[in-house]
This record gives sequence, structure tokens and C-alpha cells, in this order.
Amino acid sequence: MQKREFQIDGTQFSDLQEFFDQISEHLIPGAEWGRNLDAFNDILRGGFGTPDEGFILVWLNSAESKKRLGYDETQSQLERRLQRCHPTNRDDVAMDLEQAKRHEGSTVFDWLVEIIEAHCEGGDEAEDGVELRLE
Repeated sequence: MQKREFQIDGTQFSDLQEFFDQISEHLIPGAEWGRNLDAFNDILRGGFGTPDEGFILVWLNSAESKKRLGYDETQSQLERRLQRCHPTNRDDVAMDLEQAKRHEGSTVFDWLVEIIEAHCEGGDEAEDGVELRLE
């Protein structure tokens, strides 16, 4: 049985919230979800309208997404996180923010790919049967 394929287009979003809009529109239309990285991880496990047997996520124009979800967006997300995070996490988030300002470390794009790949073959949650194709 062939897995269902979903596509998102990197030219259709410029920041993390717009990425979440694409996920809502293409993977789980009509479903309510938390619109954060933890909730995105949950969607990949199934049960939100995604097929229980897994699926293929085709990320069109992923090179454009890598630019748009790069260090500027990462700084923006980390600044928001720093304002909301638990006091015990502030030092770590501040260090990540300083690293992003130097254009070092993981970007929002990297975070998303890492979350998806955890649900792919070889990942910690490979039983979810997700496949990622960056095009």
C-alpha cells in the first residue's frame, strides 16, 4: 500500500507561524492544534487526521525555506521564547539566542527537519512511518 503524500511549498511561508499555517492547510485541514513545535511533533505521530500508517511529506522549495527560516527567524523565535520560558531555562535560551545572532547553531529550519526526521526511518519515533522529501 502506498503512503499518502502531502506537500508544503517553501515559497508560501516566510516564518514559523506561516509554516504552521501550511501544516494546518495541507496536513490537518480543520483540526485544532497548539501551533507550536511540541504540537507539530504530536501531529507527526498521527491521530490529528494524518494517516496512522504514516505518510510522505514533500517539502517543495526547501532551499528557499532554509533561507527564510534561517538565523533571522531563529533569533525572532528565541527572543519570543526567552520572554515566555521558565526562569530555569532562560540561560540556555539566552545562549542559543547569542549563538543565532552569530549565525551559529541550529535554525528554525533545522528544528523542523529534526522533528520530522525523528518520525522517519532510523529516528526515535520511526514507528510513525513518516517519510520526508526535501525538494
